[in-house]
Amino acid sequence: MISIPRAAIDAWHPQAPLQRLHFDWLAGVELAVLRLDLIDPLISGNKWFKLAPHLRRAAEQGARGIISLGGAHSNHLHALAAAGQRFSFATVGLLRGDPQDTPTVADLQRFGMQLHWLGYGGYRQRHRAAFWTPWLARYADFLAVPEGGGGLPGALGCAGLPAMVASQLPALGWDDYHGWWLAAGTGTTLAGLVMGEGGQRTVHGALAVPLDHGVPEQVRALLAEAGRGPGGYQLLEACRGGFARQDAELLAFMAQSEAQTGLPLEPLYTAKALLALREAIERGEVEAGTRLIFVHTGGLQGRCAAAASAR
Repeated sequence: MISIPRAAIDAWHPQAPLQRLHFDWLAGVELAVLRLDLIDPLISGNKWFKLAPHLRRAAEQGARGIISLGGAHSNHLHALAAAGQRFSFATVGLLRGDPQDTPTVADLQRFGMQLHWLGYGGYRQRHRAAFWTPWLARYADFLAVPEGGGGLPGALGCAGLPAMVASQLPALGWDDYHGWWLAAGTGTTLAGLVMGEGGQRTVHGALAVPLDHGVPEQVRALLAEAGRGPGGYQLLEACRGGFARQDAELLAFMAQSEAQTGLPLEPLYTAKALLALREAIERGEVEAGTRLIFVHTGGLQGRCAAAASAR
């Protein structure tokens, strides 16, 4: 049995560049983007920072693999499968719905992940206490990682991002900044940033999923588990009618933003969060002179699925 290699995981310290963004709609707001999409071609975005603590825990337990959950376009499973291939450990994905072919699923198979399709009803059982029992009997020496790399370990893995930003502020000519702006899918990265900031700056989470997906409750639970108070963040609706829902205005905004800045976006998270910022500025909710860090959370393989569905 080959266990997960702790030394190799600890030796990898990806760094993301911080870059200024200029849009005509910023109206005096200063914006910089933390390019987590550039840390690696495959293990991209915030997914690595959420995943790494789980991998270290698995290595400490002598596990030889990771089993986790996600959909047919899951950025989390994509990063997990790529990490398994990179660091030579086994991965198992439990997928929502019925078998389907997507660019992400093709990558999961190419990276060597063992896939199991749960249907929609079966996937809804994932929060039940006994859900993992048969799977961990089948994969007895695997560690189960929550959907999206969530949980307190995943949040703590993102708590170091403020330090990554602070080291790059002088290159921007900034001596400080006022807050963060990012898409929220499970709330794990947002909670980690709140922990890392320790109440110094506000973290704004643009919800890429409807409110009834439980993100507010998840963030409160993570902060309570970490012994943090309830403040330091703000959630706003940005899902535009549902998770993965795309409309003409969003796609036009994404294309225009990319043409103007050269920053690649995807329609499920980053484009929705950036459009939500523009709308907040237009409503007068973000004052001129505010300096914000926009987090590029990666997930650019989702562009392949969007292009395929548009054809």
